[in-house]
Amino acid sequence: MKTIFTVDDSPTARASIKYTLEKEGYNVVLAVDGVDALEKLNNTELKINVFLFDVNMPNMDGITLIKKVREISRFQFTPILFLTTESQESKKMEGKNAGASGWIVKPFEPAQLIDVIKRFAGA
Repeated sequence: MKTIFTVDDSPTARASIKYTLEKEGYNVVLAVDGVDALEKLNNTELKINVFLFDVNMPNMDGITLIKKVREISRFQFTPILFLTTESQESKKMEGKNAGASGWIVKPFEPAQLIDVIKRFAGA
């Protein structure tokens, strides 16, 4: 079973992502912000197949989180996708420069999210 690690400060977004991905057979790990995410990553041996990060979060934003996750050797090459309301090119470039693999704009269509996750996690 593939594991998707999702970080979003919105309880509604987390619930929606979890529901959508679990229905497709994925294991979903949730964190509420970057600080929570790093704490959970440091305390798990799970193999993470894809990360899904919101950009705008309290305590630690998604761009900073990407940089921190990329410093952890076992996650250096794990795909990181942004799931965000941001759609400006400058934000996309900032994310890409930090190490993001892709970008999904909220609100997302469940089928679109699943397609993108399958592409990055491997069917």
